[in-house]
Amino acid sequence: MIQSDEGKSSAATGGANDFEAMFEESLRSVKPGGIVKGMVVGITATHVLIDVGYKSEGQIPIYEFQNRQGDLEVKVGEEVDVYFDSSENEGGGINLSRQRAQSMKVWEVIEKAFNDGTPVQGTITGKVKGGFKVDVGGVMGFLPGSHVDIRPTRNLDKFLGTKDSFAVLKFNRPRGNVVLSRRALLEKERDVLKQEVLKVLEEGVILEGTVKNITGYGAFVDLGGIDGILHISDMSWGRISHPSELLQVGQKVNVVVLKFDSEKERISLGMKQLMPDPWHSVAEKFPIGMRVQGKVISIMDYGAFVELESGIEGLIHISEMSWTRKIAHPSKILQVGQPVEVVILNVDPEHRRISLGLKQVMPNPWEEAKQKYPVGSVVKGPVRNITDFGIFVGIEEGIDGLVHVSDLHWTKKVKHPSELFKKGDMVEAKVLGVNVENERFSLGIKQLATDPWKVIAERFPVGTRVKGQVTSVPEFGVFVRLDEGVEGLIHVSQLSTERVEKPSALYKVGDEVEAEVVNIDLMERKIGLSIRALRKSEERQEMESYLTRDKQGGMFSFNTLLNEELRLDRDEEGQGRNKGKSNS
Repeated sequence: MIQSDEGKSSAATGGANDFEAMFEESLRSVKPGGIVKGMVVGITATHVLIDVGYKSEGQIPIYEFQNRQGDLEVKVGEEVDVYFDSSENEGGGINLSRQRAQSMKVWEVIEKAFNDGTPVQGTITGKVKGGFKVDVGGVMGFLPGSHVDIRPTRNLDKFLGTKDSFAVLKFNRPRGNVVLSRRALLEKERDVLKQEVLKVLEEGVILEGTVKNITGYGAFVDLGGIDGILHISDMSWGRISHPSELLQVGQKVNVVVLKFDSEKERISLGMKQLMPDPWHSVAEKFPIGMRVQGKVISIMDYGAFVELESGIEGLIHISEMSWTRKIAHPSKILQVGQPVEVVILNVDPEHRRISLGLKQVMPNPWEEAKQKYPVGSVVKGPVRNITDFGIFVGIEEGIDGLVHVSDLHWTKKVKHPSELFKKGDMVEAKVLGVNVENERFSLGIKQLATDPWKVIAERFPVGTRVKGQVTSVPEFGVFVRLDEGVEGLIHVSQLSTERVEKPSALYKVGDEVEAEVVNIDLMERKIGLSIRALRKSEERQEMESYLTRDKQGGMFSFNTLLNEELRLDRDEEGQGRNKGKSNS
């Protein structure tokens, strides 16, 4: 289509009119006191020239367009938002401000966020008293230290320079005050996550969590909005002294829910339960009598714990550390971390216990002693210790033999072994026996001499008349010393042909007594004596003597018997008269 000159003229006139109308409209719409859009039309060393569609251009200091590193953030031809402060200044231009425009827009965002409960973005730029400074698009807000995180944290410096989202707790635009909270948003997120976790939470569920805190007894694991406790005993099948040996704060871990209390929202977690329990096969792996290598992981007063493999440990009791040495404390021969060879003594999978032996790796000196010192052999050694019940004689290094007090002397009544021996005395003794199982070496000193009781029956046969000295007078009779270490008892019933109430009424210690041996018990080492029996024996002997004389004189006659009876009567009368005189 060919346009005529008249048309061209009309179009040009119309175009000019349209531009003029648009210019006038811009003059009416662009007014001081608000945010307007402008075009960057020039950049000098100190200013940026902005055309906002007004009759004149505005100049904004160049630093308002530079970032913290000093780099310019705009170029010619870009459109920017600026604040139209006033229409004309002294130089004929208009007053514009990019920073003020940005600030106003940020305050609008802050106000909207406060009203709607939405977060704002900001950067923690520095520390102030009680908290931090946060740059929210050029507006400085205050972040209290208690609102940095859900839980109090000691290392606050780690938040410096970080960008994050914050909730607006309160603001005052005229004063330029904004109070922010990071914790409020974290708590909201936590509540959302918590509800999701609670939907699937039940015993046996395996979850991924983050180690939040470590204590001496365990670790708190964040499961996503809700925490669970992982006790130290549920971290590993093996022994650990502190949870920090396995875990670190911030570490991701897989855990299984052991117990969940929905009312109290308490969750018990386990980590070792995700692995097979090594104790299920421990009896097959470590049969009794097997020699194994291990490492000392702990030393107690009563013994040392040895790790045989991960999760399996056994105890060497202090009594199983040496055959002969008396060990005051396990640390005298073992140290933590030391490799050792041990013997399996007992396995109790139910109670998760293994008894180990260290001395069993070495030859048993008690077995050797039993072969070296057979029963009946004679040994010589120093008295190493004296007790109420006997003396200990040194046989070899770590092996002492006991001479019981009853084996010190055949006949002496020894109240205390110190009556006969003192420490360091060299003595000879006969081996009575070696008990390997109980580690006892029995000796006897009296066995080196002949047992006097073996000849007692020959020296004092039943019916023998003996003489001795009274050694004690108990209520039940009188003890009489017959020889060194040999005593006989005259029971109260055997003290007289008549009834005796109290032996002490007839005898006292030191009196000499004659009696007859009526009983000998070599097993019990007892001799029974009797004065009553002696009197009867004397009467029997007199009767036998009398009868013997009559037999030698011929036949018995009436006159002989009558004369004998008269003689006896006279003797009795004479004794009666003498007794009467004595009493008078």
